[in-house]
Amino acid sequence: MRFSINIPNFGDFADPRNVATVAAAAEQAGWDGLFVWDHVLHRQHQGRPFGDPWMLLTAAALATSRIRLGTLLTPVPRYRPQQLARQVATLDHLSGGRVTFAAGLGGPIEDEYRSFGDFAEPRVLAERLDEGLELLSRFWSGEPVNHHGRHYEVRDVTLLPAGVQRPRPPVWIGGFWPRRAPMRRAARWDGAVPLFETARHGHVPDAEQVRELVACVRGHRASGAGGPFEFVLGGATPPDPAKAKDLIGPLHDAGATWWDERQIQTGPDLDRLPPVLRRIEAGPPVI
Repeated sequence: MRFSINIPNFGDFADPRNVATVAAAAEQAGWDGLFVWDHVLHRQHQGRPFGDPWMLLTAAALATSRIRLGTLLTPVPRYRPQQLARQVATLDHLSGGRVTFAAGLGGPIEDEYRSFGDFAEPRVLAERLDEGLELLSRFWSGEPVNHHGRHYEVRDVTLLPAGVQRPRPPVWIGGFWPRRAPMRRAARWDGAVPLFETARHGHVPDAEQVRELVACVRGHRASGAGGPFEFVLGGATPPDPAKAKDLIGPLHDAGATWWDERQIQTGPDLDRLPPVLRRIEAGPPVI
């Protein structure tokens, strides 16, 4: 099992220098990854400064040499695919092939989309997500792309350089369980990053629900699908290793392959640097 630190892209973490500090501390303390949120607007946290996640991850890449880096998660329908493909490929080169790309619809939809005049319904956003993911994968190949789809059009475009990782960076898909559609989508890619209706951001999910989710995804994986598949769970654990093991151990047994350490979303320490550094320096759980 591998372990990552999760931080928002606002508050103290809107400053790339703070994110570089977090990334270096995480690598030094033995964590395996750092993931940041990708919000342009979240009214629940209005009044705070927000940073661009790709600039924040650039600072993290320059401060580290080992840990995985990425967003959890990027709302693909909010971006133009060609812009997003170039940002991810550039970070993949800068980091020496350490990018993991996590994708979903994002939200809140009212804040992230409709505040800027995008009144697409969730069904249409899901179509844009699927079509956008396919385009990203093709752009990262470095091969010529021609595409005429429902939402995007590309005419004889080759984006170079291609990503460092071949055939592309790992793609993880997020969504709320027990909704099946996001997990069916995840089964077509490289990992699932679920939130749970009964355990929101920062709360530890129930092991029985994790087993149901793992079975659902595995049931939709194509026979002979190559490469490892990751099940990424998250929540807030105590720094005491024995207590953390008691929380995460059953989830590991249920199929989790990553634990993403997260502050509780409604807690006062969510976007503050000192408590996050204290948790990082205590080290990842030992399973």
